[in-house]
Amino acid sequence: MSQDNTYALVADIGGTNTRVALADSTIVRKDTIKRYQNAAYPGLADVLHTYLCEIGGAEPVATCVAVAGPVSNGTAAMTNFDWTMNLQTLRDATRAGTVDILNDLQAQGHSVGYLSADMLHPVLHGKPPAPHASSLVVNVGTGFNASPVFDTPGARVVPPSECGHVTLPTRTAEHERLSAYVGHEHGFPSVEDVLSGRGLVNVFRFVGSEMGTSGDLSAQDIMSACAAGDEQARNTVRLCVEILGGVTGNLALTHLPFGGIYLVGGVARAFAPFLTDFGFGEAFRDKGRFASFMDDFAVNVVTDDYAALTGCAAHMARTVAT
Repeated sequence: MSQDNTYALVADIGGTNTRVALADSTIVRKDTIKRYQNAAYPGLADVLHTYLCEIGGAEPVATCVAVAGPVSNGTAAMTNFDWTMNLQTLRDATRAGTVDILNDLQAQGHSVGYLSADMLHPVLHGKPPAPHASSLVVNVGTGFNASPVFDTPGARVVPPSECGHVTLPTRTAEHERLSAYVGHEHGFPSVEDVLSGRGLVNVFRFVGSEMGTSGDLSAQDIMSACAAGDEQARNTVRLCVEILGGVTGNLALTHLPFGGIYLVGGVARAFAPFLTDFGFGEAFRDKGRFASFMDDFAVNVVTDDYAALTGCAAHMARTVAT
C-alpha cells in the first residue's frame, strides 16, 4: 500500500523477533504491524528494507527503534542476539530525516500516558497524580530493569538503568534462604536472578529443594502449573510476587513516582492475576513508619504487548514537533 510521507516507522527489536509498524503521530497503526524472525536476517537494515517493500514502499518521515540492549551515543548492541546498529543504519534503511534508537525500557517509559485504560490492569490505587508528576516503569521479562519517567517543559526524559543487577533484597527468613541459594548457584544474588523468566526457573528449583522434590519446568509451564493449583508452582509464584512487591516498593521510595508505577514485560503480565492474592500489596507497603505513605503510589500492569511501539511513536512525535 502506498503511504504519504507523514508516518513514522517504529520497531521493537527483541532477542528473537522484531516487530515493525507505521505510526501516525502517537498512534501505532495496528493493521501495519508485522513480525520478523531475527535469525532469518543478517541485520536490522534487512528487516526494515523487507518491511518497507512488503507494505508498498512507504517513505517514513521519522524512524525510531527500541532495542533489547544498551544504547550509547546512538549505537546499540543487542544483549541476546548478534546484531549491532546505529543511527546511520536507520537513515540508510528507511531514508527518514529523523531517526533515534531507544533501549526497550526507555521505549516503555515513553509510552506512559499514551496507553488506553483497557491496556492497564490495576493492582494498587494511589492518589490522583499532579500534572507532570514523574512515573516509574518496572520491566519483568527476559530480564529485570526499571527507570523513572520525567516530564520536563522541554522533553520527556527516561534515563538508562541496570538496576536488575543490584543485590536481591530480603524481608523474611525464606527470602534469606532463597538469596543464599541463588548466590551459591550464580555467584551473586541479583534481583534479576529471581525476577525474570530465568529467575522464575531459579525460584522453582529453590522451592523444590525446600519441599524435597526434583525436576525442572520452563517459566511458561510454571505459570500454567500455578494456574492449575500445583503446590510447588504456586509457592514459586507467591515467593516471586512477594519479592516483586518489596523491590517495587524500594524503587517507589527511591524515585517517588507520584504519576504511577507501570509493571511491563511478559513475566509481569503473567503475574497479574496473582498479584493481589499472593501479597504484592502487603510487600509493597511493608516499609515501617512509611507504610501509609506507600498508599500514594498507584500500580498498574501494562497488558499491551505493543507498548514499546507506542513509546517509539510518542518519542518521535515529540521529536519531530520540536
